[in-house]
Amino acid sequence: MDASNPPTANAMRRALRRARDGVALDLTEAAVLLQARGEDLRDLCSSAARLRDAGLEAAGRPGVITYSKSVFIPLTRLCRDKCHYCTFATVPGKLRREGHGLYMSPDEVLEVARRGAELGCKEALITLGDKPEDRWPEAREWLDAHGYDDTIAYVRAMSIRILEETGLLPHLNPGVLGWTDFQRLKPVSASMGMMLETTATRLWSEPGGPHFGSPDKEPAVRLRVLEDAGRSSVPFTSGLLIGIGETYQERAESLFALRKVSRAYHGIQELILQNFRAKPDTAMRGMPDAELDELVATVAVARHLMGPTACLQAPPNLVDGEYERLIAAGIDDWGGVSPLTPDHVNPERPWPQIERLAERSAAAGFELRERLAVYPEYVRHGEPWLDPRVLPHVRALADPRTGLANPDAVVRGLPWQEPEDLPESYGRTDLHATIDTEGRTGDRRADFEDVYGDWEVLREQVLAKGAPERLAGDLRGALATAADDPTKLTDDQALALFHADGPALDALCRIADEVRRDAVGDEVTYCVTRNINFTNVCYTGCRFCAFAQRRTDADAYTLSLEQVADRAAQAWEVGATEVCMQGGIHPDLPGTAYFDIARAVKERVPGIHVHAFSPMEVVNGATRTGLSIRDWLQRAKESGLDTIPGTAAEILDDEVRWVLTKGKLPAATWVEVVTTAHELGIRSSSTMMYGHVDTPQHWLGHLRLLAEIQQRTGGFTEFVTLPFVHTNAPVYLAGIARPGPTARDNRAVVAMARLLLHPHIPNIQTSWVKLGAEGAAEMLRSGANDLGGTLMEETISRMAGSAYGSYKSVRDLQAIAGLAGRPHRQRTTTYGEVPPERLAAALASDGHLPELLPVLD
Repeated sequence: MDASNPPTANAMRRALRRARDGVALDLTEAAVLLQARGEDLRDLCSSAARLRDAGLEAAGRPGVITYSKSVFIPLTRLCRDKCHYCTFATVPGKLRREGHGLYMSPDEVLEVARRGAELGCKEALITLGDKPEDRWPEAREWLDAHGYDDTIAYVRAMSIRILEETGLLPHLNPGVLGWTDFQRLKPVSASMGMMLETTATRLWSEPGGPHFGSPDKEPAVRLRVLEDAGRSSVPFTSGLLIGIGETYQERAESLFALRKVSRAYHGIQELILQNFRAKPDTAMRGMPDAELDELVATVAVARHLMGPTACLQAPPNLVDGEYERLIAAGIDDWGGVSPLTPDHVNPERPWPQIERLAERSAAAGFELRERLAVYPEYVRHGEPWLDPRVLPHVRALADPRTGLANPDAVVRGLPWQEPEDLPESYGRTDLHATIDTEGRTGDRRADFEDVYGDWEVLREQVLAKGAPERLAGDLRGALATAADDPTKLTDDQALALFHADGPALDALCRIADEVRRDAVGDEVTYCVTRNINFTNVCYTGCRFCAFAQRRTDADAYTLSLEQVADRAAQAWEVGATEVCMQGGIHPDLPGTAYFDIARAVKERVPGIHVHAFSPMEVVNGATRTGLSIRDWLQRAKESGLDTIPGTAAEILDDEVRWVLTKGKLPAATWVEVVTTAHELGIRSSSTMMYGHVDTPQHWLGHLRLLAEIQQRTGGFTEFVTLPFVHTNAPVYLAGIARPGPTARDNRAVVAMARLLLHPHIPNIQTSWVKLGAEGAAEMLRSGANDLGGTLMEETISRMAGSAYGSYKSVRDLQAIAGLAGRPHRQRTTTYGEVPPERLAAALASDGHLPELLPVLD
């Protein structure tokens, strides 16, 4: 602590006044208030309690303090970390000596859960160490022997059995999780959690620190977990462990870090403020306990920083019965309290009896009410916070009016299962033609203000970076290098060329066009294809997307397998060689649905090429089926998948991705999907969406990464430039993104893509959907050689506000090539020769569909 340098009386007085007045506190003021004691602390608690009371009033539960009736299930006490205060984690030998297994067996887990259900518990708190198999070979052997890929797979399996056989709601504390882990566990849990503990890096990095030697306690890693939870719309519990050696400044910084994540994603359902208590037989056994005043001040400051709507909890078994002081400081929850199991993290501290807790809460003027593992606000919201597979289990135990626990609910198991079939077809598929005149009546969805996260936080994040500076650089030298050998362009030269304008831009485009001619010749290629977007229902929360709908939205639709196959057959009749199939991440879509879609098309039209399922859809399918990405792709290939679109890339830089998207896969996972596909012989396109909150530095990094992947796998068929269509994009409507790229940007990006990807990716595609005929022709003069496909019907860009129509005929595409003064050639998906029969069919119909099939008969 930094108690040796206490704040001045004036500093404390100013900070207290600002707290009383409800003024936002800065970091320095928060650090001052954490040191309030005596009358100052009573003053601070008074204003914090008023804030809490206002929040409870607004939430519709005035004068109510909550708790969760739970059982504590320590699934394994093995851990790869070595925290110096922990008695929960142990070693395999000690477990054996005490007669315990390395992991609780399914029978042991279910015995505890069943007994808890009999006592009226509704939460199963599953706690375990971080990634024990990474440290202990015995843990790896146990998992292999029992058929689990990793500990997370065992957590998932036990959670499903708890839901089905007991009715308790799993609240999962498995430690540090990755984005994909959240996708695996969200369908089997009501909520999850992980304590931040502290953001003081020195306590982790310096020898002797409480977290030294513990890879999962690095603050940056734990903050990333909180962000991934928010991006995945997981109701999440976090908090601080105070008194482990942090200073008041560091404690304040930790609270501000939690507030930032909470504001950005709205996913932190509660904060736990926990006081350190020294334990025997630990390295920190001689460290003094955090005093009660420390905890009370931290609770009060947290209330002021997090605001009236935040839910704050302090464990009642760690405060020696001083319940009234914590209530006075601004808490509104007591956390999980078990009538059955001990607090396995603090076994020397028994839970208070619930009746006693109710009496003491009542003495402080509060009614004690039971809540579920997931907080009322998320219960009432439902999707996307609660997965459809676990939502019935939550609703069976919830009071539909308050979202709290229903005291009359019977706790019993309910079936849990993945959907087996596509949702029944419904809705409209004429959106490509009628989006401007029918359906929605505004430019934004009704939940615009909360479904995407906090717009103000994003706006601050983007503004903090500032506008990209135009780089002068040595344009003459860079152009000379590009003309001589574009593979020798340095990053500085490439950045200078990305900024080229006027005569320098004209010179850049001429050079790119010459490189194009040498690489692939003069023919402009195109494919006769049909887009089949089998559903637009999606809860991912991409902030650039106007295609995604909630299932109750006016423009929502879903196709059946038969309707997908009908559309493929219709496309084949008019000369198509390919169907491109992508859809929203529908919450009711089974992971096997993608296999069924590919199989249905191939059975109806054996000769058509199935180009389908973005990397986001691949990950969705893999997590829903429990298959690895490799195994899922192999199954998809066996079902008829030929190639995958390299969409969902946007910009392969997470700094940009997390502005553009809320819940989409990280860049590293996108790379994992496409490289795995390539290794299995499934080729893909590659894409870049630009002109929003990105800079030339991001374009350069994106293209360099694609070139590196291609040199390793050779799996990319082409690179597709995707100019950002801003018109109906939420991130633009919120005032954060630019209104798409300029004409200069488009020419520079296409030209530089040609140069930076040479000779690895020879085909550069431009988008007539986004640029129109004249714009596409200009790109063909700037280094592009491909026009993409006829599409026949196109919805995604149309809903975003593209004004260039939803299809082009064969002759339309040939005319664009003519505008560029170039010959044309129809191609296959992989740039091969098209059979004469297909060429004749496409020319005979001109690629036109006779009619658009309705969704419903």
